[in-house]
Amino acid sequence: MRRRSTANRTTKYSGARRNFTKRCIRAAGTAPSGANLQPWHFGAVSDPVVKQQIRIAAEKEEKEFYAQRAPKAWLEALAPLGTDSNEPFLEIAPWLIAVFAQPFRILTDGSRSPTYYAIESVGIATGILVTAVHSCGLVSLTHTPSPMGFLNWILGRPSYEKPFVLLVVGHPAENALVPDIGRKAVEKISSFVTAGDSKRLTDD
Repeated sequence: MRRRSTANRTTKYSGARRNFTKRCIRAAGTAPSGANLQPWHFGAVSDPVVKQQIRIAAEKEEKEFYAQRAPKAWLEALAPLGTDSNEPFLEIAPWLIAVFAQPFRILTDGSRSPTYYAIESVGIATGILVTAVHSCGLVSLTHTPSPMGFLNWILGRPSYEKPFVLLVVGHPAENALVPDIGRKAVEKISSFVTAGDSKRLTDD
């Protein structure tokens, strides 16, 4: 997994076949979920016209984000990544996968029934999706313009579904670049409780 390369916003993409995308979504669908209700939907888009619509809508939200909505601290955190509201990758990439969370489901009688741990479940499924994309030799960019309600009407999804993330997928171009960023050491992100530690923790 250390070899996994997540593309950045300047990456140029080359084509990716539909069957690869379908396999990745199938893998994501194997994720565990609350009560096994599988509260997700994956909208895969390769149509250039629809990708252009998504780009236009996303850039509109991002322009407002960078100009008005984003707190100063957030902009400072983003600065090393070189991000802005210009998002040509949304049209260049061969596939966009919009991931939706379903906070409830519609029963056969038309009534609504809640799902459980929908966001957590969709988060796990998205992680599997990103890993599957990498395993196919593709690269991805997780994109979250806010708000993302435009994805519902562009893709014809019900209003109750919550857009979770927009995954940009394709083969990396020969001149593709990824951010030169580090990762926290495992010692910084983990703790281990092994045999004998429980007594020490209790005594403390």
